[in-house]
Amino acid sequence: MESIHEKIREIILYFHLNNNSFSKRLGVTSTTIDSITNGRPQPDGTRKRTKPGYDLLTSIINEFNINPDYLFGKSTAMLQSDTKKIQTYAGIPQVVAVNHQGDENVVYVPIKARAGYLDGYGDAEYIETLPSFNMPHLNNGTYRCFEVQGNSMVRTFFDGDLVFGKYVEDLSDIKDGRVYVIVSHNDGIVLKRVINRIEERGKLILKSDNKDGNYPTYTMNVEDIMEVWYVTMFASKQMPEPVDVYDRLHDLESKVIFLEEELRNKN
Repeated sequence: MESIHEKIREIILYFHLNNNSFSKRLGVTSTTIDSITNGRPQPDGTRKRTKPGYDLLTSIINEFNINPDYLFGKSTAMLQSDTKKIQTYAGIPQVVAVNHQGDENVVYVPIKARAGYLDGYGDAEYIETLPSFNMPHLNNGTYRCFEVQGNSMVRTFFDGDLVFGKYVEDLSDIKDGRVYVIVSHNDGIVLKRVINRIEERGKLILKSDNKDGNYPTYTMNVEDIMEVWYVTMFASKQMPEPVDVYDRLHDLESKVIFLEEELRNKN
């Protein structure tokens, strides 16, 4: 991570200034800025940089409209005006639907409504046009029901299945290996198994359960995320095939029944 003296040097270069003109804008001596960006010569030939004080940092922020998080390495946006362009994730859904009793309804987003949802997810009038219903046992948060499209999650979910997602209020709550519906600017609405690397890299890693098709793992930047819904249950028209262990149990059960029958006949 770049040090604060490197950040200050970048600000000077960005505004096409030198240490002298920069210091005049701030009302300090050029020696003060030199000692921060270049350092003071030491008897052993090295240079020791001075750490900028609170008053000087405040002056830099106010005079040049600098984003404080940029100075301390928490953001790559240098100017305050740049931070306004970066979407921040909302801790609550922008629109919820309620019934006559005031209880939240589950809004249903079918495949045919996906395109409209990307533009209208924050529009109360649009949300009202979507089907909604109340499910008494889904009452500890805000839920959406999404119709599954495609086969990228086959083995777990199939085309046309319905998944019920609970709104994720804090992106840090996304757990590795769990399934989420993610609404994003660039990729639309996707159903994926997620690995959360937002804190380290500002990204989510999105994986498909279908290993037989061409469904590569990819990443999504946090600025691209509009909504995240944690899948808590689903409804499917697909009846799962019995697994091998049940086949073996059925064979064993059949043999026991036939054996008991033979013993009864002998007796």
